[in-house]
Amino acid sequence: MTICVIHTGGTIGMVATATGFAPQDGVVEAELDRLRAVGDIRSDFRVVTASPLIDSANAAPADWNWIMSQIAENHADCDGFVVTHGTDTLAFTAAALCFGLHGLRKPVILTGAMLPLSETGSDGGANLRDAFAAAETTPAGVWVQFAGKLLHGARVRKSHSVAFDAFNASYTDAAPQRAGAEISVQSYGDATALIAAVAPGMNAELVDLAADHADGIVLRCYGSGTVPEGRGLHKALRRAQANGIAVIAVSQCAEGGISLGTYSAGSLLVETGAVDGRDMTVEAAYAKLLHVLAVSDDPAERRTLLETRICGEWAL
Repeated sequence: MTICVIHTGGTIGMVATATGFAPQDGVVEAELDRLRAVGDIRSDFRVVTASPLIDSANAAPADWNWIMSQIAENHADCDGFVVTHGTDTLAFTAAALCFGLHGLRKPVILTGAMLPLSETGSDGGANLRDAFAAAETTPAGVWVQFAGKLLHGARVRKSHSVAFDAFNASYTDAAPQRAGAEISVQSYGDATALIAAVAPGMNAELVDLAADHADGIVLRCYGSGTVPEGRGLHKALRRAQANGIAVIAVSQCAEGGISLGTYSAGSLLVETGAVDGRDMTVEAAYAKLLHVLAVSDDPAERRTLLETRICGEWAL
């Protein structure tokens, strides 16, 4: 069995510098050799390394495309994949891979660390060991292995900023995988989207600007789908509707999702054609929106795709 390790950077492979932790070549590779020497990794592996390594705060759709291209190129020769990634945007990347990879027949396991391998007490070694075990035994799909938990790639979210047990995912009955006759990649393009959260007394001018300059908007609503009823937001969402800008509404709550139309204070979203994001995470909603914007230029087709469950991104 051969596992392809795709090392993108992130905390797991960082060392201390004068300006703080920063990625360094060779850190993850040395730990993989150590794990194999002590018998914690038994599979053969090959390592593909991003150049340059990145802090995941700087990750972009172009990096998603590169990761997917490496998976496609090595799909026939490898039995599974381990992607090492920084934790700040790991959930965004996991969701993006779920939407962008078609016909995936192997497990893809994303992992990382909250404390670098170069530091005493790092969680990186255990996460790498568990990720290899998952890549050897888990069904095909995109998963996150972290702190002893295997999590659905399109449902995962970072829930703690410093604890080793930093990720959670809500239940879904569908695998983190897209159908396809063979492995293929739907690349992400140059479309732009704004993530905007409503707040008491908010100034909706930024949403209004997005309606003129962005290709899509993820609107983080209160609770089960309410928003301030001021004229500013109404004007902004009407402008987005008139311009054919896709708007997908999700909840600011970590659990439960939204249900548009339940409250009168959410009727504005229905009136202006916002897509009900159900209980999608903001990370999945953003990745799905960029995916849909790359797939089609037609507003009606984009809406249909946004309203279609693709890879278990919401629970039925």
